[in-house]
Amino acid sequence: MTAALYNDHFGFRERPFSLSPDPDFLFWSKAHARALSVLEYGVMTRAPITVVSGEVGTGKTTLIQALLRTVEEDVTVGLISNARGDRGDLLRWVLSAFDVPVSQDADYVTLFQSFQDFVLGEYAAGRTVVLIVDEAQNLGAETLEELRLLTNINSGKDELLQIIMVGQPELRDIICRPELRQFAQRVTATYHLDPMSSDTTVAYVIHRLKHAGGTGEEFSLDAIHFVHGQSAGIPRMVNKICDLALVYASSAGDAQVSVETIEEMISDGLILNPPQPLFLRGPGIDALGKAAE
Repeated sequence: MTAALYNDHFGFRERPFSLSPDPDFLFWSKAHARALSVLEYGVMTRAPITVVSGEVGTGKTTLIQALLRTVEEDVTVGLISNARGDRGDLLRWVLSAFDVPVSQDADYVTLFQSFQDFVLGEYAAGRTVVLIVDEAQNLGAETLEELRLLTNINSGKDELLQIIMVGQPELRDIICRPELRQFAQRVTATYHLDPMSSDTTVAYVIHRLKHAGGTGEEFSLDAIHFVHGQSAGIPRMVNKICDLALVYASSAGDAQVSVETIEEMISDGLILNPPQPLFLRGPGIDALGKAAE
């Protein structure tokens, strides 16, 4: 109801800053375009393992959804999110991702044979198999090594199984451990998504406003720079702050979100557990973190 009210107030067709991943709203910053290119490169070249990492809220899941829109019909994709567990549990996650039925009491050898038969069957049918693991940092070193062993199904010049891993920055730290050097050697391409710069945040906010049917001027430039500072350039935090700022501005009858609107919203405690702001307004500091003259 509140969103509908501010949509009517500003003339939006839909909420510009929904927190749900939506490829239709994907803003192609240079970093996101490069990350998607790395993912597409991994699929196209049949790379054994491709890794993309980034902080929470930088758009990794949205990138996966964008990638899924581009895969060819001769590619069979399985997606795992938040997999956890001991030895053997990973294989059950993998088989479930590809809808391969197995008995509840099947042992590890049977599970592995079922997966190998599935991969070989897809290969015989002229299809390649791509396993995407989201939130891969949750797997841990031992499970990552088990995942690498699945790529031993590959033989000769053809890669029958490709693995794409997407996770938070600690995923890279895990892969770089000495005991995972064999895993690291199988990683063909890797890319890390950094938070957005201030200029990129401006372009991002204007893009989403226009995509939702707005003019792009519903936020002042100072307000967007202030949002960048408070969000540390994390897209999910930008969305959260901007969405609530639109609620505040519409309830006050304002035609544009100002720095003061966002300051009032933050002082009212509407943003819980924000990232460390890049700057704060205070004595001798203006809204953009510059020394006041």
